[in-house]
Amino acid sequence: MTEHTEKYVAAIDQGTTSSRCIIFDHGGAIVAVDQREHRQIFPKPGWVEHDATEIWSKVQAVVAGALAKAGLRADQLSALGITNQRETTVLWDRATGRPVHHAIVWQDTRTSQLCAELGGPDGQDRFRDATGLPLASYFSGPKAAWLLDEVPGLRARAERGEIAFGTIDSWLIWNLTGGTDGGVHVTDVTNAGRTMLMNLSTLQWDPATLSAMNVPAAILPEIRSSAEVYGTAVGQLHGVPVASALGDQQAAVFGQTCYGVGEAKNTYGTGSFLLLNTGNRPVPSKNGLLTTMGYQLGGEAPVYCLEGSIAITGALVQWFRDQLGIIASADEIEPLAASVPDNGGAYVVPAFSGLFAPYWRSDARGVITGLTGFVTKAHLARAVLEATSWQTREVVDAMYQDSGVQITQLKVDGGMTANKLLMQHQADVLGVPVIRPVISETTCLGAAYAAGLATGVWQDLDELRAHWKRDTEWTPRMDAQTRDREFANWRRAVERSFGWLTEDGSAAS
Repeated sequence: MTEHTEKYVAAIDQGTTSSRCIIFDHGGAIVAVDQREHRQIFPKPGWVEHDATEIWSKVQAVVAGALAKAGLRADQLSALGITNQRETTVLWDRATGRPVHHAIVWQDTRTSQLCAELGGPDGQDRFRDATGLPLASYFSGPKAAWLLDEVPGLRARAERGEIAFGTIDSWLIWNLTGGTDGGVHVTDVTNAGRTMLMNLSTLQWDPATLSAMNVPAAILPEIRSSAEVYGTAVGQLHGVPVASALGDQQAAVFGQTCYGVGEAKNTYGTGSFLLLNTGNRPVPSKNGLLTTMGYQLGGEAPVYCLEGSIAITGALVQWFRDQLGIIASADEIEPLAASVPDNGGAYVVPAFSGLFAPYWRSDARGVITGLTGFVTKAHLARAVLEATSWQTREVVDAMYQDSGVQITQLKVDGGMTANKLLMQHQADVLGVPVIRPVISETTCLGAAYAAGLATGVWQDLDELRAHWKRDTEWTPRMDAQTRDREFANWRRAVERSFGWLTEDGSAAS
């Protein structure tokens, strides 16, 4: 093989609503994309499930689709990287390869009561020193504990070593590398760090936390770095090194080349996730943020982040479309919102399943406030978009209070960045430039970069930085007085969302 032979890296992005495969060339440009949606299963209010077997079949389909569109054979791929929806929890039978129950999705709130019981007198902070996380239904450990208790006979089988636990990355890597025939059972530090079972300092499973949650160590995958060869794929990707795994938000940090302390990115998807690189030390949060892994490259020192997780951003636009029927497609919201100069005094707080950062209030529910006879559907459309900007502002403020790091710009990616009105409002309420890169598929790009680094496709972080290119930049236009007034109104609206559920999960009377 000559030095000039083109090198390709594939990335699988297994997300909350769909699976994608993107193939990148050596310059980091997209060669081909294939995408398929999977079912969202809602057995009860607040419960969200996926069929892990369906996800695996959709992943195989998008890999085949991307290779076909690119006109490439599997043996032309230098590496495969994986990025995934985080916290979604699968338990499967090691002998048959079949999941023992539907996957419990990150948005699912069924473990709220269990989390309250686990907290005891220490409350949400019981495991924060070890794991960097507050006790919340968001994370995987309590979901696994719930399954072990609720599926008949499962705990005994788990303790005998017959059951495997994983987040979606583990499920895919196990299947890609052979499944029941020698599949590798691993996860990376970024995904392990979201289970609430990993110790942030040792980067290993935390025995005290496992014991407290009653999760047997026998079910757990081995924790590895984010960029190394875990194993070799079989089947349609026969011989391709499976060489990276990153939770989707960490993958976006990597794809946005936020490799320096103080660099931050926000990904706008179903929810939104703002991560700030804090370097080689975990920064504990006093302001409702998560202390989380950024990435770890092979044997190098790990990089940590502060993360603000917002449960509902893009999903609010979907709700406006599907449940209210005010718009027929998501892209109609921008011209509707732009037809009025402001929100008319209306604010929408999308606490559909409680509030994530910086509040962590599972008792909150969505509210629309400030309604008068003046407010039209256009004002509501604007309020729906502004909810995303204001929630992001709250997270940025909390990050500054925790770390003392003032962001000077925000790199953005995800579907909502196509909405120019929203991006301008985001710059306005933060008071810093908002920058979108040429390649907005930064989660896939990050997984590809990490896999390519592990296999010698790219040499170092400087080479990756050189690939990153700016597409559009929005600079603030709003005056400080308007910004402060509107933010105060938003905070009042958020307070109106508190206390809608009582501790047993019923509506407050």
